[in-house]
Amino acid sequence: MAYHLGIDVGTTYTAAAIGRDGRVEPATLGTRSVAVPSVVCMAGDRLLVGEPAARRAITDPQRVAREFKRRVGDTTPLLLGGAPVSAELCMARMVEWVVAQVSMVEGERPASLALTHPANWGEYKLDLLCQALRHVDLAPDHLVPEPVAAATAYAAQRPLAPGTVVAVYDLGGGTFDVALVRAGAGEARGGGVAGTGRAGAAEIVGRPDGIERLGGIDFDHAVFRHVLDAVGLDPERLDADDTASASGLAQLREECTEAKEGLSHETEVSIPVMLPQRHTEVRLVRHELEAMIRPALDETVVALRRAVASAGLEAGDVATVLLVGGSSRIPLVAEVVGAGLGRPVAVDARPKDTIPLGAALLAMSAADAASPSGPPPAAAAAPYSGPPTPAPHGAPVPPVPPARSPRGRTALVAGLVAVIVLAGIVGAIALGDRAGSGGGPATPTSSERADPDPGTDPDPASDTTGIDLGALDLGGTTGDAPIPEPLPGDDWSPEARGQFVGDCSTGIADQMAAVGADPVALCGCVYDDVSTSSDFADFNDQWASDDFDPGSRVGQDLTGALLACSTSAG
Repeated sequence: MAYHLGIDVGTTYTAAAIGRDGRVEPATLGTRSVAVPSVVCMAGDRLLVGEPAARRAITDPQRVAREFKRRVGDTTPLLLGGAPVSAELCMARMVEWVVAQVSMVEGERPASLALTHPANWGEYKLDLLCQALRHVDLAPDHLVPEPVAAATAYAAQRPLAPGTVVAVYDLGGGTFDVALVRAGAGEARGGGVAGTGRAGAAEIVGRPDGIERLGGIDFDHAVFRHVLDAVGLDPERLDADDTASASGLAQLREECTEAKEGLSHETEVSIPVMLPQRHTEVRLVRHELEAMIRPALDETVVALRRAVASAGLEAGDVATVLLVGGSSRIPLVAEVVGAGLGRPVAVDARPKDTIPLGAALLAMSAADAASPSGPPPAAAAAPYSGPPTPAPHGAPVPPVPPARSPRGRTALVAGLVAVIVLAGIVGAIALGDRAGSGGGPATPTSSERADPDPGTDPDPASDTTGIDLGALDLGGTTGDAPIPEPLPGDDWSPEARGQFVGDCSTGIADQMAAVGADPVALCGCVYDDVSTSSDFADFNDQWASDDFDPGSRVGQDLTGALLACSTSAG
């Protein structure tokens, strides 16, 4: 079946996404993750890319190139084992490998290819990239600015009114880019995507800004220098020809990167130092990392303000600031950006996938628009790109894969229904009842996600929703439910979402039918909310348990999700 491929070659990671039948999903490129490292290695007369190249970096670092995206346009080539290679050719080889990898899995080449690029790249760099792609027999159908791709993926989850301006703050591995994107203009900048005329198309307004050499690798280097200073070592004085020292330093850099990423979730980490001169470990706490990177983040806010001013807008004209790029996961980033611009901040739960998902969606939309029969019926559904924060409870729910097999109502689904009843909000989850009502209650804040009077038991006789709770027939939904299989994978993912929504909606279909509610929409919204607040492993323990506890942390998160989803539906 024909599909469309979106590729984002980032400074540190390369990711891709596939679009078909109105849906987009990440393409798995690596053996351990969806994305692969943007690394190339000269092995004999062959240029290895991705994970095999990254493995060579520890034992043969002189033949390996990283961060080559930063060097596109530089007339001085990279030297890999003494062989000169241009930065743009390294990018082209990465794209070539991704196309071959996806084609092998899918059994055919993509019907169209969309390739993303920084918004501030001019014709010179784009022409160099296209020449390198022709060298490997590739010609992308669409060249898409990264902010346009990111805003498109965001709008697919949370449709934007025409004219809405979103600031896309892209803090990746090696570069920082910011651009303002206006929705609903009917034209998107970016190669063949422009002029599609589809509703919700995006365009860049004002002048994109950024800092060319600022990203996660700079933060990694700051941690690396901190560790070396702590153990009293100067890398310049180490023997560059000593294999043990070179390998030890390469391993230490990896440890520093993992430590930086770990501090997004932990308050302190320990970094092992295994060098010929030192065998020890260095403790690093979050506030030390924040002190290292805060000056750089302050500069990104200055660039953000410049981008807003270049569009002739005020900060208040920006609906939200969308944070994308792997480094946007650092908690301090949202704090600094939100305070610096004074606007709401949305953090995507899968920041590395946002841009390729948007690129695939644009390529698919362009193909649909060019088709005489127009887009397929499923094209109106929103693709899944991971739940942003705050979760878009009012957004259309993407198509859900069918449940694997009817397994009866699970214990967790029974708990969901029980929580609905106990919260007394069943009447509010009739998602269609409020359509066209001209508004409704706002999504409750976290402080509001609690029973209004914990000391008062719900009284069916005094229920004001107009729903007969006794008609829900909860009998048989508890106690005798079989134990389900755990959700797939080890983290929140489209596959986990599909299984959860399929099982959840099947389990509560009868109860929801009694109140005219859409169980698929409710379960999708619940998943999106819970995935931003609960640990996946903890949730899975409850999911696979025959003794669901509504009073547990997972149960409380579900209660908050149900309250938020029910009051924001419509």
